[in-house]
Amino acid sequence: MSKLQDNFNLIMAKIEEKITNTEDLDFIKQQIANISMLYIDELNKIIDLSERRVNQVYENQRMLEKKLTDLEKGMTTIEKELFVEDDYDFEIVCPYCNYEFLTDINSDKNEIECPECHNIIELDWNAEESDCSDGHCNSCKGCTHEQDEEKETTQEQDENDDDM
Repeated sequence: MSKLQDNFNLIMAKIEEKITNTEDLDFIKQQIANISMLYIDELNKIIDLSERRVNQVYENQRMLEKKLTDLEKGMTTIEKELFVEDDYDFEIVCPYCNYEFLTDINSDKNEIECPECHNIIELDWNAEESDCSDGHCNSCKGCTHEQDEEKETTQEQDENDDDM
């Protein structure tokens, strides 16, 4: 700003040198002051507008950061709901007392205690790999698959007995 002030003072000194009439000199000084004030007013308007825009950008950024934080929280919640590691809520029917209960178990456990009769229930995680098309083998003791196997064994024994 001092350079601007120095230049202004230099211009005013040159005008004072050239204009000898004090009335004309005062008029010119007043007009220069008026022009300077117009420029200063316009500069102040531009500065105010710029400050408001910058403040609006800061406010928008703050709101966006808040929304982003809320989205991240929501995504974390959705991720937890969709991509549960190994913990699942299972309904189990005790083969000893037929008590039904829900439990959170993971695939690392191989057995669980029945809360009613306190017998240990063996968990078979490979049930879908069994030969049973009903999906009941190894836990139900009496599914149609086991009955079919018993019938085949009985028929084979009958055929062997007839051959003798």
